[in-house]
Amino acid sequence: MNVSVALWGYLFLLLAGGLMGFLKARSKASLVASVGCAVPIGAVALGWLPLIVARVELGFLAVFFGMRWAKTGKPMPGAPMIALTLAMLALSFLLKP
Repeated sequence: MNVSVALWGYLFLLLAGGLMGFLKARSKASLVASVGCAVPIGAVALGWLPLIVARVELGFLAVFFGMRWAKTGKPMPGAPMIALTLAMLALSFLLKP
């Protein structure tokens, strides 16, 4: 498996989470943010942008989800997304580009 396959999986889960936030809470911000974060990750997966772009964005998302979890005190969706994002960040260093 290469990093592009892993990025596509993460992108899918990111978009699914944004869609779920929109459908459950009518949060347009959740939908827009997930699409906005998915676009650069998709561009990296397609080879249009360098891998460093995805790594920086994954780092940002890990911090973002951590701050959201700290602010709300609710583990969902923060805790799973932090774990998934950190795992994806680690995979970006371990797998072939």
